[in-house]
Parts: sequence; C-alpha cells; structure tokens
Amino acid sequence: MRAIIASSSLACLLTVTGSALTQAADEPVRLVPHRAVYDLGLLRSDGGSRGIDTARGRIAFDFGGDACDGYTLNYRQVTVMEGGETGSRTLDVRTATFETGNGKSMRFKTDSTTEGGGNSSVDGEATRGDNGSLTIRVKQPKREVLNIPGDPIFPTEHMKRLIAGARAGETKLAIKLYDGSDDGKKVYDTLALIGHRIEPGAGANLEAPAKQEALAKSVRWPITISYFTAGSADQTPAYTISFDLYDNGISRALKLDYGDFALKGDLQTLEVQPYTACQR
Repeated sequence: MRAIIASSSLACLLTVTGSALTQAADEPVRLVPHRAVYDLGLLRSDGGSRGIDTARGRIAFDFGGDACDGYTLNYRQVTVMEGGETGSRTLDVRTATFETGNGKSMRFKTDSTTEGGGNSSVDGEATRGDNGSLTIRVKQPKREVLNIPGDPIFPTEHMKRLIAGARAGETKLAIKLYDGSDDGKKVYDTLALIGHRIEPGAGANLEAPAKQEALAKSVRWPITISYFTAGSADQTPAYTISFDLYDNGISRALKLDYGDFALKGDLQTLEVQPYTACQR
C-alpha cells in the first residue's frame, strides 16, 4: 500500500487471476487495474505526545495502466484522530502518480491538509539514469534538483519484485525505494519480510470483497515492509506496513505502524477492472 503503498507504497496488482499453481515462478508479473476502499481504525496506541485515544478513516486506492502505457495511481487517505489532550485532528492526503512501464521515470503530486495545520503540496518528477542513479526535479513547494546514487526504484517496480520474490520462495527483500512522498526528496531503505504462501481461499473471516473470483483463486503472502530513511544511522524504521499480498497484487488486512500508534485497514469494496494484453 503507497502512502501506504502512502506513503506509497500499498500499491497494486497482476493480470492473471487464476491460481499461481499454474504459473512459473519466472513468469513476468503483470499488474491488474483495480479500485479498493479500506476502512481505517485504531489498532494500537502507546499514548505519549500524540495522545491518540481513537482513530477512524478511509483509504481509496485506484490503480490502472500496464507495462506498455505506464501505471497510474490515485490515492486518498483521510484519518480522524482524537485524544484527550490534543482533541480531534483530521489529516487528508491525496496523491496522484504516473510511472512509465519501463520503470525509468515517475511523476508525482501530493496535496495534504491538516486540520489546524494548514495545507501543503509537493509536485515533481524523478528519472532513473542508465547507471541506476536518480534525478529528482521538485517543482513545489520550491524548485530543486537532486541527484541520488544507489539505484532506487519506484513503487510499482517494488511491488513487482515483491511478487516475484514471493513466488520464488524468498523470505527477505531489501530494496532502496523512491515514492515521491513527504517532501519529494526522501529515499527509503526498505526491508520486506515475506511469510509462508497461503493457498487460494484459505483463511477464516475473509471480507466479502476477498471472496470474489479475482482473489478467491489467487494465492497470497503476508508481507511486512519497514521503511528506513536512506543514509540514516537510525535502526528504528520511520514506519512499517503489513498486509496480505495476493499474487495478482491486490492487498487486504492492512496495518500501518507509526511507532507509538498503529492503524488497521479492512477491505470494504473492490472493483477489478478489465486488463488489456501487453507483451512487455
């Protein structure tokens, strides 16, 4: 998930809706367009300065495109948090991105509104060079150009690698990620832990959307991704995202852990869009 996936990073998807039992581990991952809505609630709060007693909200996630035409993502997360000391606060984040199918460039725009804290916008684009280095051109809030070494990748490619690694039986995946979040200038070192494969339809208390054909016939894996600020000596992640990742890229059972509090996201609605064949 982007911001999940916000920060980014929840994203995304695969064209094949049949069982992965019939797929070769090295078969290309193709992502299926879909729209998903998740209801948010407070999973845990440790108190502290944020003083969160209750939280509720919603994530709306709309992914489209393919490897030929590129990938689009429109993401919105609204979270209302309440605490005895801080009162009620509402955070509204809207993100729109476009990634080319070859993973070489990404455009991004994020608008954030915090009740009592004003508005902020980040707008820019990033390009990966032939040597893997990243050039970031920020347009808002202030024009800047940054060059970052280290071969970071974008969120859709990250999701593809997670699926490919899970298919191949990998249990860990360390990747340097750029998703355009925060101020548009931050790169994350990510560590993904991939759990044991869950066969199609297995598991109790699945949400109604998870019982439709696109998910009922697909295997899935529990995934936990920790995000660390690149170049930082801090061994504590900035945040951690957990979810069940289906072989078609759709996610359920979200958990967004920010350290002193965590949110859960339950899949409420899911619309899987038609997939057009792409030979890449």
